[in-house]
Amino acid sequence: MLGFDPSGLLLEPGQGLARQLYQGLRGRILTGELAAGVRLPASRELARLLGISRNTVTTAYEQLLAEGFLDSRSGDGTYVAPVTQALAVPETTARTTPVPLASVPSGAPCAFRVGLPAMDLFPFATWARLQQRFWRQPEPALLGYREPGGELRLRRLLCAYLRQARGLVCAPEQILITSGAQQAIELCARLLLAPGALAAMEDPGYRAAGLALQSGGARLRGVPVDGAGLVVEHLAEQRDCRLVYVTPSHQYPTGAVLSLPRRLALLDWARQADGWIVEDDYDGEYRYQGAPLAPLAALDRHGRVLYVGTFSKIAFPGLRLGYLVAPPALVPALLELQRAGIRHLDSATQTVMADFIEQGHFQRHIRRMRRAARSRRDALLAGWPTVAGCAAPGVPVAGLHLCLPVASLAREAELVARAAAVGVELNALSRYWLPEGPTPADARAGLVLGFAAVPEARIEEALARLRGAWT
Repeated sequence: MLGFDPSGLLLEPGQGLARQLYQGLRGRILTGELAAGVRLPASRELARLLGISRNTVTTAYEQLLAEGFLDSRSGDGTYVAPVTQALAVPETTARTTPVPLASVPSGAPCAFRVGLPAMDLFPFATWARLQQRFWRQPEPALLGYREPGGELRLRRLLCAYLRQARGLVCAPEQILITSGAQQAIELCARLLLAPGALAAMEDPGYRAAGLALQSGGARLRGVPVDGAGLVVEHLAEQRDCRLVYVTPSHQYPTGAVLSLPRRLALLDWARQADGWIVEDDYDGEYRYQGAPLAPLAALDRHGRVLYVGTFSKIAFPGLRLGYLVAPPALVPALLELQRAGIRHLDSATQTVMADFIEQGHFQRHIRRMRRAARSRRDALLAGWPTVAGCAAPGVPVAGLHLCLPVASLAREAELVARAAAVGVELNALSRYWLPEGPTPADARAGLVLGFAAVPEARIEEALARLRGAWT
């Protein structure tokens, strides 16, 4: 096959053949060894050449197709995709006043609260057993003052998990355990942003992240988002910007997935601008077509990405346990900031989580949560009412929420108010925008709905109430 030589794809038995093949092909594409337009062998032919099963090749190809590295042309074959596209947008203004945050809804989970996983499925009995074992005879060292960064065993287990599940290779020393994702973002901001410095974030975006970026006195600029995620070319025009916050695997709140050309362009921006990327992979475990996408940090060749993860969307937000994977050069300063702030986190919770992962409960729970979220998503889509001035929802391929446009801000407010009157919680998309951006007011209107917080029966009940309220 002209342009493709499989001889360098050396696969080790017992090490995950599909993942190795995916990483080998992805590496060749990123280095230019496999150029855009090169036609790959059919799955059956490549399987024969490598002496592996066709299913293994198909799995690797499907992941590369999902991430945009390959194009499938019906009746013609599979080709290496071009990875140099980006779109321009008008400049937005910088924000210096604090980002206002809406109050977090309290009380029991309800339809269609955003940000909550299927907490009713968490194995509380297993967690309680592991906690009891810890407290029956705790190690004395774990009860005293601890160094910042987190318990080493948990960091080692996270390394193995990130390598296997997310394709992110790091050392335990690069990981800092944090009190949730918010603290991880704030640590990044305090280290990398001087007072008055300019930081960028997606607009619309995660408002709490904006507040964290401003925690050290930085100015904030919104960068528009379209169907392919953050519009990276806009950053190149902001010569005084050195940090950007993104949610590439499942943009919050629109649900867009950052395309491969945009991912590579964003990494190139960071290299050329001597900038930093804070990547929030808040719900990356939830992907319903193929394996979870490789994070930006797995593509980073120059140490410019700080990767933020959380256990909140797999366990429950009240656990307050997250982590930050930082480039090695930044780790000492981040540890000093953590030491000066909270000194160390609860050793018992970290130890129990390490046991939870080490004994296999964590991976089993992820699989169960993914199946449940998909089923609850499907229940919402199947029963969603048709209503004037509100677009029909698309099928989200990832995450725990969906977003749909509404004709105007007035219609948005009306739909949200009518839903609230019958006990159904909807989020207005207009709340996620920064005020100074150029997007017209009515173009900001929409609805954001979480679909994982309650079982299918309660979703169907809420949909019946919506139909009555909206007709």
